[in-house]
Amino acid sequence: MTNPEILLRQVPLFRALRAEDTGRLAALLRQQTLHKGEVLCREGEEGNTLYMIIAGKIKIVRQSIHGDEVILAVLAAGDFCGEMALLDGLPRSADAVAVEDTSLYVLTRADFFSCVANNERAVKTILSTLSKRLRKADDFLEDIFFLNVSARLVKKLLEMVGNNGSQEEARGVIRLNITQTTIAGMIGASRESVNKELRNLREQGLIEISEKKIVLLDVHKLRAKLL
Repeated sequence: MTNPEILLRQVPLFRALRAEDTGRLAALLRQQTLHKGEVLCREGEEGNTLYMIIAGKIKIVRQSIHGDEVILAVLAAGDFCGEMALLDGLPRSADAVAVEDTSLYVLTRADFFSCVANNERAVKTILSTLSKRLRKADDFLEDIFFLNVSARLVKKLLEMVGNNGSQEEARGVIRLNITQTTIAGMIGASRESVNKELRNLREQGLIEISEKKIVLLDVHKLRAKLL
């Protein structure tokens, strides 16, 4: 996935832009190459750049209170980081380090604003996207208050079916390539509690669990748990 316009459309902020607007942004992208172990950015540094991975891998890490490295995510080709830095310019919240030799497209905040400053249509589209994300954040907070961990987990797994899952129609299963740590962060729970609830779902015959993969075996019964 090396087409810059396709990569831009992976970024939620730009997903609804018209093709011509995406093309203008794509023309402003620069390429950057990192060697394995090289740092892309450090926690606390000024955030003014969006990075989109062409090839290779980037790990997002923070230091625990004990000084240990905690890997928050590992990003691969087609993934991105630093989207909100284009809008707020706030400091980076974590380190980003190349896991292997990596190529990226780079869009700076200055170039972004130069492109959209006089483009009312693009600005309206981006504001609409931000509004939807705020509403989604409100829904997340509502879930935290009114749903237990089990219900939040099932709801999130079902939400991801249409986004990150790939359906194997012959077997009638849906695979979600995602880690338990990532899910825990998505639903505002600890990894331990997510692990416990996943075991419960597995024992009920609703899912299967393998390394970095969760297989939903019976979507209908999972949906029934939310009724």
